[in-house]
Amino acid sequence: MNSGEEREPACDPDFSAGHPERPATPEGSGHAHDHGLQGATTATGKHRKRLIIVLSITLSVFLVQVIGALISNSLALLADSGHMLTDATGVAIALIASLIATLPTNSKRTYGYLRVEVLAALVNGIVLGVIAVVIFVQAIARFGAEVEIESGIMLWAAVFGGIANLVSLLILRSGQKESLNVRGAYLEVLGDLLGSAAVVVAALVIMITGWTTIDQIASIAIALLIFPRAISLLRDVVAVLLEGAPQNIDVDVAREHMLAVPGVSEVHDVHAWTITSGVPAFSAHVTVTDAAWDERGYHAILDELRACLHEHFDTDHTTIQLEPVSHGDAGQHP
Repeated sequence: MNSGEEREPACDPDFSAGHPERPATPEGSGHAHDHGLQGATTATGKHRKRLIIVLSITLSVFLVQVIGALISNSLALLADSGHMLTDATGVAIALIASLIATLPTNSKRTYGYLRVEVLAALVNGIVLGVIAVVIFVQAIARFGAEVEIESGIMLWAAVFGGIANLVSLLILRSGQKESLNVRGAYLEVLGDLLGSAAVVVAALVIMITGWTTIDQIASIAIALLIFPRAISLLRDVVAVLLEGAPQNIDVDVAREHMLAVPGVSEVHDVHAWTITSGVPAFSAHVTVTDAAWDERGYHAILDELRACLHEHFDTDHTTIQLEPVSHGDAGQHP
């Protein structure tokens, strides 16, 4: 028997004796019992308002810094403003993707457009990496050239950017663990904050000593801050696209939990993957003893299995195929 999203399980079934205890959850946290994809809220969608605020702040900082860079002739400040523009583009892509992801499913796209968010994060990671390489190359090419830098303008523009980045970082902090796109924006803002700090230090050094080479050094430092974050984001995106198990689901542990349900004799063909950030999925083929099938009924067994996955692994989008042992035996011996 196949059982997926079409039947709502009991919301609070009791676990059988011997089953791992239900983990404690913070008061009022709860979980949504939405087992289908229609109308599902993605992790990025939950934090859309935060992303809009951060986008507004980022664009404002970009304008201030690019004007300051052109006036001061600072490559480090221009690099930081370029990174800010990349951040703004990444956040805009994430916002657009989160809206597209709300489009309904259909017979050709059974997951709808949820993966658009993951593709947006992929583009964001690639652009981040390219920007880092360009900044690094430009900084190297500028070594040995005589440049005149207005350190005062450079300093104030960097300070403004640093304060704005700190505000954006605090806004995104709570959502960066749930969504790849929010995490990408968070990492970018974090890099911007460190980049602004590097520009501030460079401006102070130039102001005090007149040593302009520090501007190129700061640019290289910013590039080296950006690149590892791009690699980290791309690694997470690839894990989703390759349908790796979500971080909160250990497949072997999940199988052990399911085997603890009375009557379950075998759990195989277990798969766990992430459709998009905040939407994990799980499927398994479960064999039940004939005695348990007759005594408990498949509804009770199914409810306990799904409650287990919901409570212990925070997974609601589950598809479980149940069958009695005799059904498998009959299939093997026609």
